[in-house]
Amino acid sequence: MKYPDSESSTLEFKQEMPQKDQIFKTVIGFCNQNGGKLIIGVADNGSIIGIPPEQAADAIESLSNAIYDASTPPILPLVYIQTIHDKTLLVIEVSSGTNKPYYRKSEGLEKGTYIRLGPLTVKATADFIEELKWQARGKSYDMMPVYGSSENDLDPEKLKEFIQSRKTDRKAKISNELLRSYYLIAQEHAHLYATTAGILLFGKQPQYFFTEAMIICSHFKGIEGREALATIDCTGTLFEQFEQAYDFIFSRLTKSFTIKGPRRQETLEVPEEAIREALLNLIVHRNYHQKSPSKIAIYQNRIEFFSPGTFFGPLNTQNLKLGLSFIRNAAICKAFRESDYIEKMGSGFIAIFNSYEKKGLKTPMIIEGEGFVKCILPREPHKQLKGEDAALQQILGLFDLATEVSISDVAKNLSLPKTTAIRKLNTLLKSGVLKKKGKGPSTVYYKAV
Repeated sequence: MKYPDSESSTLEFKQEMPQKDQIFKTVIGFCNQNGGKLIIGVADNGSIIGIPPEQAADAIESLSNAIYDASTPPILPLVYIQTIHDKTLLVIEVSSGTNKPYYRKSEGLEKGTYIRLGPLTVKATADFIEELKWQARGKSYDMMPVYGSSENDLDPEKLKEFIQSRKTDRKAKISNELLRSYYLIAQEHAHLYATTAGILLFGKQPQYFFTEAMIICSHFKGIEGREALATIDCTGTLFEQFEQAYDFIFSRLTKSFTIKGPRRQETLEVPEEAIREALLNLIVHRNYHQKSPSKIAIYQNRIEFFSPGTFFGPLNTQNLKLGLSFIRNAAICKAFRESDYIEKMGSGFIAIFNSYEKKGLKTPMIIEGEGFVKCILPREPHKQLKGEDAALQQILGLFDLATEVSISDVAKNLSLPKTTAIRKLNTLLKSGVLKKKGKGPSTVYYKAV
């Protein structure tokens, strides 16, 4: 008999009663993030083992007080027994705390603050402790002032372009009041600073303040990351990084074509919608307080989108299809939404899975690791076409080697009778894919675009 859910950032199994020290750390980790349950009597693989009923009853009386005394601010857990098929389980449950950061009293704030990274409980870094403090104040890191900056570090032309492209009032004038409403500037002690969002979205030199806030895109040979065929660093504002990364990905993937009516129709091997949504998720929801770049790696069989930081809010790999939306970077997200990059909140992962399902492709994978989230989009190169389409594609392949092709070139290279070569070239002429010049034996064909 298996427990109905799997281990995650909000659920942990223990087969036997752990030491109190371990319980304290796990409960504090839950409380510092999205809450959670520690279930005792379940093996790591989810098999329900159970514990002696008297042991569970004794724990109910002692654990609540022990957890309360061990934590600062004090944590009041819900400790109860759950019975499944005559097996007794002990459940220790806590909600997400409102007075973060929570830490173990005996270890102090710096050493005793714990968080959840996927199914693991680990000590929080100093940077993460600061992020917990911002959350307790109802702020996000992208709203924080960047000390050493000023409103002059924002590019007025980029701001103007954004204001005029918004779905809302496009005639508004740029003012400090407007910039504050988007959390692009912040005032402290009569001094105006640009915020993290302001610098990343509209800064003149974003990487001067955030050296690692960029995307490294690489195309590797084969299925392992050893030999790079091409690589670029996408820098500038987040909008500019999106465009650079988007163009790079599309330039490295293969396309097939069909001739329908007067035009040639190209189809990418990976759903374009999935690429767009994976890239938006990587940019909008990454943890910019974590000093490491985002990465996109293209392999022969997949594309990997690597984003620093774990899921924000009670998201996990099991509930991504529910349309839940928990926003880590509220100001960045608002700017992308009003710029029409994001159509509907909470729909990104759903769109990725649905686009693959429609094409009958392998299901994408979402992995939450220790300090990162990775989205993996399978690549399935187009199958070899048969019949007419295959011959047409082979003819177009000749233009990868030459700018002009004759009837004789087609007949010789594809082992076709001249009459067949002429017929197929005429098909491409009618579709507008090719044009021709010259007459008689000197006739040559070239690509229209």
